[in-house]
Amino acid sequence: MSDTSLFVKADGSDVILLLLYVDDIILTGSNPVKIQAVINNLADVFDLKDMGQLTYFLGLQIHYNADGSLFVNQSKYTKELVKKDGMEHCKPTSTPSKPYSQLLTMEGIPLSDPTHYRSLVGALQYLTFTRPDIAHSVNVVCQYMTNPTELHMHLVKRIIRYLQGTATCGIRYTHSSDFQINAYSDSDWAADINTRRSITGYVVYLGSNPVSWQSKKQATVSRSSTEAEYKALAHCAADVFWIRSLLKDVHQVLTLPPTLHCDNLSALALCSNPVFHSKIKHLDTDYHFVREKVQKGDLAVQYISTNEQVADVFTKGLHSPVFIHHCANLHVGVPEDNPQCSQTLQVPTVADQDPIHINSSSLS
Repeated sequence: MSDTSLFVKADGSDVILLLLYVDDIILTGSNPVKIQAVINNLADVFDLKDMGQLTYFLGLQIHYNADGSLFVNQSKYTKELVKKDGMEHCKPTSTPSKPYSQLLTMEGIPLSDPTHYRSLVGALQYLTFTRPDIAHSVNVVCQYMTNPTELHMHLVKRIIRYLQGTATCGIRYTHSSDFQINAYSDSDWAADINTRRSITGYVVYLGSNPVSWQSKKQATVSRSSTEAEYKALAHCAADVFWIRSLLKDVHQVLTLPPTLHCDNLSALALCSNPVFHSKIKHLDTDYHFVREKVQKGDLAVQYISTNEQVADVFTKGLHSPVFIHHCANLHVGVPEDNPQCSQTLQVPTVADQDPIHINSSSLS
């Protein structure tokens, strides 16, 4: 199994899925009768409490809309975080970070007690589960966990000010007939002024809906933008194939190979070029991984212009208009009952039955 916490039961054409975290369970499937049978079987062995339709799970709030779509956010968690830092009455900002802003590791006066900084950054990391718009900003402040300074704390405060104005934001999921994987990969070459390592950013869509994203500093220094882009492409491809493996585990088959979008023509050329160039021998592993997938037809790569590169928001701070444009592409919005809501998100599901949240104190 691709996920050790996920248990799958295939009964004829029906599929039952059980996701377990300590003593909390999410159970869903394509047949309500068989779902209830699983609940009854578990109740014979464990002391279970059926919580009914899933509305809250590990800090994630799930709202059901009239059209059958789901809206997932962490508004309660966000408001508690803002209140914890005493900033519930602060003036919001339009973006979580300033455009192209960078700080040195030792710049500024060191904090006398870095505990609060580390606590806030750790809490922000958990919030990125439903807030891809802050992924890059949170990745940046994570770089200063060892010896944070007052200037680094200012970066954290700006993220919190942004959250203060967007506390109810989340992602909306709806049914879709499009059941294919599309991914967008990007990098910011030598972006970290402390180490000159590049920043990898990518987002994976199932249909038209983002299901996985990441903003991360690369492990080694890249000697060219092509090298940085290709490393990002390889990391994105690895995540794509994990998702494809997970879909296979739940008996969902993709009819077309996943497509990766990249805005670097040189990196794309490496994916299909049958000649291994001596100048990129240091890219041996990543080169062969992606190239092999492309040659076997398991993966398709495609060029996309920088203006339409969704993953750009995961590699750097952006000006407000560009940032908002990419947030719209990521379908980050507010609940339907909020008149400001203007974004939609579509995600296909393997089941038509609403998930059931079971709490079992005997499973821990």
